[in-house]
Amino acid sequence: MDVIEIKDLLLRTIIGVNPEERINRQDVLINIALFADIRAAGHSDDITETVNYKSVTKRVIALVEQSQFLLVEKLAEQVAAACLEEPRVERVRVSVEKPGAVRFARSVGVTIERSR
Repeated sequence: MDVIEIKDLLLRTIIGVNPEERINRQDVLINIALFADIRAAGHSDDITETVNYKSVTKRVIALVEQSQFLLVEKLAEQVAAACLEEPRVERVRVSVEKPGAVRFARSVGVTIERSR
């Protein structure tokens, strides 16, 4: 299976369970691996035969910036579902990090994999 990667997508959303986290948007760092068969596009050089990662990225940006989450787990699940809306994507790996969530750690995050 081939992989298209979207790396270090830095977005802002309301996320967290503490009252102060529900007021201002916070940074989240998202990495996405889209698993699909992209051989045809490699031979034809035709965008219609591959995953349009620009449209996937736009879908993820809209989701994250227009939503609110309590948990990074929920955010990751929603991002994975949005990626699987792309018909050619058979499986997705999503990592979501919340920088500064824990004192002395650069970030805290989760990684999930979902399939059709």
